Amino acid sequence: MGSNSLKNPLLFSDEVEPGYVKHSYFLKSSVKWGLKIVMWVIFIAWVGVIFLYPGEIGSQLVEKIINATNGSVFGTSGSLFLVFSAPILLIAILAVAHLIISGEHVFEKSKSSKKPRFRLWTFPVLVDGPFGVVSAAEFIGITLFVVFIIWAMYAYTLRNISLLTLFDISSSETGRFMLELTGLRCGMLGLLCLIFLFLPVSRGSLLLRLIDIPFEHATRYHVWLGHLTMMLFTLHGLFYVIGWAMNGTLVKELLEWKRVGIANLPGVISLLAGLFMWVTSLHPVRKDYFELFFYTHQLYVVFVVFLALHVGDFVFSIVAGAIFIFMLDRFLRFCQSRTKVDVLSAKCLPCGTVELVLSKPRSLQYNALNFIFLQVRELSWLQWHPFSVSSSPLDGKHHLAILIKVLGGWTARLRDSILSMSEPELSKTTITASVEGPYGHETPYHLMYENLILVAGGIGISPFLAILSDILHRVSDGKPCLPRKILVVWAVKKSDELPLLSSIDMESICPFFSNKINLEIDIYVTRESGPSMEEGKVHVASSSSCPFSGRSMSPLVGTGNNVWSGLYVIISTVGFIVLMALLRIFYIKPYNVSTWWYLGLLFIACMVMSVVIFGGLVIGLWHLWDKKASANDKDEDIDRIKVESTPSYGPVEDKVLTQNNPESSTIIQYGTRPDFKEIFASTSRKWGNVDVGVLVCGPPTLQSSVAKEISKLPAILPSL
Repeated sequence: MGSNSLKNPLLFSDEVEPGYVKHSYFLKSSVKWGLKIVMWVIFIAWVGVIFLYPGEIGSQLVEKIINATNGSVFGTSGSLFLVFSAPILLIAILAVAHLIISGEHVFEKSKSSKKPRFRLWTFPVLVDGPFGVVSAAEFIGITLFVVFIIWAMYAYTLRNISLLTLFDISSSETGRFMLELTGLRCGMLGLLCLIFLFLPVSRGSLLLRLIDIPFEHATRYHVWLGHLTMMLFTLHGLFYVIGWAMNGTLVKELLEWKRVGIANLPGVISLLAGLFMWVTSLHPVRKDYFELFFYTHQLYVVFVVFLALHVGDFVFSIVAGAIFIFMLDRFLRFCQSRTKVDVLSAKCLPCGTVELVLSKPRSLQYNALNFIFLQVRELSWLQWHPFSVSSSPLDGKHHLAILIKVLGGWTARLRDSILSMSEPELSKTTITASVEGPYGHETPYHLMYENLILVAGGIGISPFLAILSDILHRVSDGKPCLPRKILVVWAVKKSDELPLLSSIDMESICPFFSNKINLEIDIYVTRESGPSMEEGKVHVASSSSCPFSGRSMSPLVGTGNNVWSGLYVIISTVGFIVLMALLRIFYIKPYNVSTWWYLGLLFIACMVMSVVIFGGLVIGLWHLWDKKASANDKDEDIDRIKVESTPSYGPVEDKVLTQNNPESSTIIQYGTRPDFKEIFASTSRKWGNVDVGVLVCGPPTLQSSVAKEISKLPAILPSL
């Protein structure tokens, strides 16, 4: 199956003529490469302008562009928007075409995949540093940012010194003048970094999907950029405060709200909001007081709005493109999250893990590497928590399952609610769920390697259950699937977690799968010296089925239908340009509006209105289209997997994992931790010198331990 070449692709029908297939494939491939080249040229030119801007050459280049274009209806703000914001929006629009053309992935064996390969995006080069596990590509990105900051400060310092010769400033005033100039430069550098800050947190962004960086990885980039940006903005404010204090005008300057020019008070408010977000996002605070971090991070609205009031429309247009992409994503997520979702089944396992099965429409696609954000309104209207899917999309077209480890207050209350549902006298207890997503890898990497090593810690086994189920389904159904050798390494604290691995019935999914797949499972129970007295007994879980009312997850998500999500971005962007043009033609120019902070407010108001009005129109049509498409599927039986066969209340028996699993080689070791050096060496001896996909899901310490050994091998490391 996996050895078919392009002459007999795995996903092509026998009825299609080979010549047509070749021509179609060549045409699609050519268009995709053409789009890639255009997007790369735009991106490199855009980054090049940003990199050069602090110096004289870059500044003069931008000035020439402004002089050539500021005669348009959009004025200077339009020129700066064209230079700093338009390129990233244009790439997003081109990404729409690329994703539509790409379509479904075809997995085939290739000669190049049989030998180990070095991959920039996944090969770890740093393990124990302050950034955690850093891949080669990430290391290059960090290096470029460091070089950019050093170069920018050097260039700005030279420009500051040259400015001293243009003004007749006394020696006593030189220090204050240089402080304020340096503060100005730090603020400009902060704005240039802010351009990139909002891009990684646009969960369903077309840009993240284009380069296939999942949100859980992109969040790290947002954290790194956030620290850098807030450090620069803090220095920006600090230098000005010191300068004003030296001049004896501190209070006056802090409270000043100029009509023309930079308004200081909005800048103070924006900086304070940013500082609150920054301090509460530091790891010790975020780890122990997550709710504080979550709630204070909503101050980003205050931060952005008052930033626009602080600098006015033409300076704010420098960062408007990235913020607009974030606003598009945020509004779409808001629309999706308004939908109440049926919880088809809820189960509490003895090990303190909750399993939820959620209803989803057939049109909403996901893969085994995805995750969702979940809200339960009975517990909190504001809290959203991410969970990896534990089901394969091939388990059923109308449901999605997740496993939730009880670790904190929110998860404990969720478990208590489910337990109360299983008691007849409290059976009126309900769970009202809302979902955002699914998000994650655009490409199902687990299907692209013949050899897989899955390393999990505790509840980190959840996405690997989805992966194993997905592979077994594909092997059983004869669908495209490359993996044939799979090693699962799972470390757990106690043996009561072992039944999690038996939550998928491998034999029923793919009978005699051991004849087709070499599956080995190594389990390490770290806090027990041997099997417990209760091992081998039936584990009992409290379970309940919830009434099905036809409410499924909303398909209104950036990772959903490519055509509709593309139309949403394109029409919203065009709508923003139209609104800005109308505003300037019929209001700003006729009435000679020149107040900087007011123009900044109008600018951000146009951004919001374009997303809500034009984007909202597309979302409404998208919803109606999906509703009509779903109505055509009403006659089909809704797949509820095991839910319909599960009693409404009472105990449910789980299988017990034993060491004598006839279908797979399962070894359970007690009182020891996995020795990854020995594991990889042993695997290398058995499998030979082959390309291996290594997926890790667990705490940072586990990822670091694996990365130390994997860095010595040419393999892939997408840490989940």
